[in-house]
Amino acid sequence: FENYVVDRCVFNSSELNDIEYIRSTFYNKLEIARFSSSLGKFVGYTEFGVKQADYWNSQTSLLQQMKALRETICLNHATAFYPAA
Repeated sequence: FENYVVDRCVFNSSELNDIEYIRSTFYNKLEIARFSSSLGKFVGYTEFGVKQADYWNSQTSLLQQMKALRETICLNHATAFYPAA
């Protein structure tokens, strides 16, 4: 476990408004930064993570891409898996 990223969708229904997309960045089993679609930006949890989050938040094209992933990934999975849950 050195450096890895975990993408996940949190949803209470198959409606896009009820879905949150979260991308967490970890280093050595410690979460250093996270993107949350409900906030629409990255948040850092360590000194290095705060610096990374500030840099990522300054990249408007990256933020737009991350926001689009909520619909691209989460909505498709929610409509597929929510009825089974």
